Amino acid sequence: MSAGIREILIITTSKDHPNFLELLGSGEKIGIKLEFAIQDYPGGIAEAFILGKEFIKDSSCALVLGDNIFHGSGLGRQLMNNHSINGAKIFAYQVANPQAYGVIEFGSDGSAISIEEKPNAPKSNFAIPGLYFFDKKVGAIAEGVRPSARGEKEIVDILRHYLSANLLSVEILPRGTAWLDTGTFSSLSDASNFVRILEERQGQRIACLEEIAWRQSWISTNQLWEISRSETDYNTAYLNSLIVDETTRDW
Repeated sequence: MSAGIREILIITTSKDHPNFLELLGSGEKIGIKLEFAIQDYPGGIAEAFILGKEFIKDSSCALVLGDNIFHGSGLGRQLMNNHSINGAKIFAYQVANPQAYGVIEFGSDGSAISIEEKPNAPKSNFAIPGLYFFDKKVGAIAEGVRPSARGEKEIVDILRHYLSANLLSVEILPRGTAWLDTGTFSSLSDASNFVRILEERQGQRIACLEEIAWRQSWISTNQLWEISRSETDYNTAYLNSLIVDETTRDW
C-alpha cells in the first residue's frame, strides 16, 4: 500500500483463508481490492505467479513474502518507482549470515553477475529479501520453471532467467532500512519487540492499514472517522489522533 499498490492477491491455505477473510475482508473500506488464492501444499514461491495468473493478467506485479517485514524512512516512496519496469527488480540487504539466504554476487561495476541459493561459500554478504518486482512476462517464465529436488518451483530460477537476459536490476536497501525474516519463533519474537519499541518511542504505528489508506488519499478524513468509531479502543485513540492533527497527513 505504501508503494501505491491497491490490487492485492493474498495466497494462503484453505484452512487459514477464513481467518484472513474475516480480518481483512475485501479491502473496500480502506480503498483497496483484495482477492485470495489457495495453495494447500508447498509448491514454491514461483508458483505464486501461476496461482495468480488470472489476477495479474497482462500487468507488471510485485511479490512480497508474508513472513518478511520491511521498515524504513522513505521506503514507500522508494518502492513507488517500480510500477512499470522492463524485466525484474530485486533488492539486496547486507547480512552477517548470508549462508541462510539467496545471495547476490556483484561485479566490479556494481551489477549482479550471479545468484546462489544458501551457498556454503557465499560470494558476498548481500542477501535477497522477499520483495520483488516483475514485468508482465513473469507468469510465462514461472510456468517454464522446473521443480527443484524438493519438488518446488524456486523463485531463484526466475531471477536467474532475468539475469541471463540482462533484465535483472538490483538495488541495495539503505542501512537505515530494517528487514526482518520472521520464519522462526525466535525471529518472530525479535520482530514483535522491534515493532513494539519503535511504536512506543515514536508514538506512531507501523503498517496501520487505515492510516496508510488515509495518507494515500484513498479514503477521506470522514471515512477514517467512521472506521475509528467501529474499531477497538486500541485503535480508536490512534486513528482519532491522526484526525485531530491532520496537518501530518502528507508524509
